[in-house]
Amino acid sequence: MVAAWVLLHVLFEHAVGYALLALKEVEEISLLLPQVEQCVLNLGKYNMIRLVAFCPFASSQVALENANAVSEGIVHEDLRLLLETNLPSKKKKVLLGVGDPKIGAAIQEELEYTCQTGGVIAEILRGIRLHFHNLVKGLTDLSASKAQLGLGHSYSRAKVKFNVNQVDDMIIQSISLLDQLDKDINTFSMRVREWYGYHFPELVKFVNDNATYCRLAQFIGNRKELNEDKLEKLEELTMDEAKAKAILDASRASMGMDISAIDLINIESFSSRVVSLSEYSQSLHTYLRSKMSQVAPSLSALIGEAVGARFFAYAGSLTNLAKYPASTVKILGAEKALFKALKTRGNTPKYELIFHSTFIGLAAAKNKGRISRYLANKCSIASRIDCFSEVPTSVFGEELREQVEERLSFYETGEVPWKNLDVMKEAMVQAEEVAVEITRKLEKKEKKCLKKEKKRLAVLALMSSENNGGTPEECDEETEEKPQKKKKKRPQEAPQENGVEDPPISPLPKPKKKKSLSKEPVNEG
Repeated sequence: MVAAWVLLHVLFEHAVGYALLALKEVEEISLLLPQVEQCVLNLGKYNMIRLVAFCPFASSQVALENANAVSEGIVHEDLRLLLETNLPSKKKKVLLGVGDPKIGAAIQEELEYTCQTGGVIAEILRGIRLHFHNLVKGLTDLSASKAQLGLGHSYSRAKVKFNVNQVDDMIIQSISLLDQLDKDINTFSMRVREWYGYHFPELVKFVNDNATYCRLAQFIGNRKELNEDKLEKLEELTMDEAKAKAILDASRASMGMDISAIDLINIESFSSRVVSLSEYSQSLHTYLRSKMSQVAPSLSALIGEAVGARFFAYAGSLTNLAKYPASTVKILGAEKALFKALKTRGNTPKYELIFHSTFIGLAAAKNKGRISRYLANKCSIASRIDCFSEVPTSVFGEELREQVEERLSFYETGEVPWKNLDVMKEAMVQAEEVAVEITRKLEKKEKKCLKKEKKRLAVLALMSSENNGGTPEECDEETEEKPQKKKKKRPQEAPQENGVEDPPISPLPKPKKKKSLSKEPVNEG
């Protein structure tokens, strides 16, 4: 709390610069009165603030640097200079009001000024923000708003451009889209089954896969036109000769009703859309697998790409997931059930997202809770290895997976598994070898890219010279001008041998004239 009577300084950060203001000696309790809070809106009554110093930013780039420093809790050199120049030299008697606690803590640590945030300071800053363009001479409300808009755009653009979680965001969007596609494909496939089932209801008995059913519905069309000629293509779609023959026999004795050609066209069109969605879902799964192998290879090797990506989606990024303890990883996705259990004092959930792992399904009913805790522990270790290792590899993930498998066999047979220390020592040796191999391959790729870039630049330079009107004659003249520098010494040596001096050579001589001048004295001699 502020003392009873104080001389308070307030730091205000704006898009145009830093402002240091002083508050007249007033009692803190009076600042909290409702009448004083209402006076903030009126500039004539809000006369307890005076401007001590103002440090404008030299350019928009400097403003962006200072904004980044303030947001990260770093004291910029401009801010340091302003405070050390304009605040009293006796630091113990200075009380500085700051809006952001992070920058306040940094100022107090580096410059040793006592800082205060919140409460009265927030109310004072509200009034300064409202009347700032009137407190600084030459600053208008329009120019201040333009500066705020420009700085806001550049700050947001820089944050988006240099986002460290860019790859994590791509993985999160991919797994969200993949889950949505699976739901939509199931819904659309049920619609195709119901729609085409009016015409050929027996087809459902032979095909369980949604994409295969849609492909068959698109290929068969009118069941009365299905004959022996289409049997080979039918075998390709079903990948089973007996099943293809059974479908052909069922089409001949089907109980379905006849439908018109326009209905079949609509069914085939909708089936083709479902087939394309399923193909896109497979390609998206391949893309997700490649991304996860680059970002989190250990976690992918341990628990799978899909479950690892869902961990990313719930945690927000790999860094956030690495900060979670194993107990939090175990119940990720079961937040509602957890808080409900805490509220009703019931049993807390054992697992949620981690339940989709194959290890939980392989364990016996009595061991599911134990293996989920063990697996969550290994997932936490794998995520930290992926997050903080310079060259991520899947070696640790494979070793951790073997540990989980050994733990499962221990629950069933009682066979003692390996110690974690021995496993990690062996994994570190393998990881170093793999890391060296990966760095060597990356260096080779970089060299190849540099060679390609040099060749491309050389071709572009040649094309630009041709487009600028360069002819072979000009190229010959350029080649003649290059050896001119080497032949400068020959005319000076010739007069010493023959005793004849040459005329002075101009600073930029032409090659032809130079040759003729050097030959004439020699012929006369």
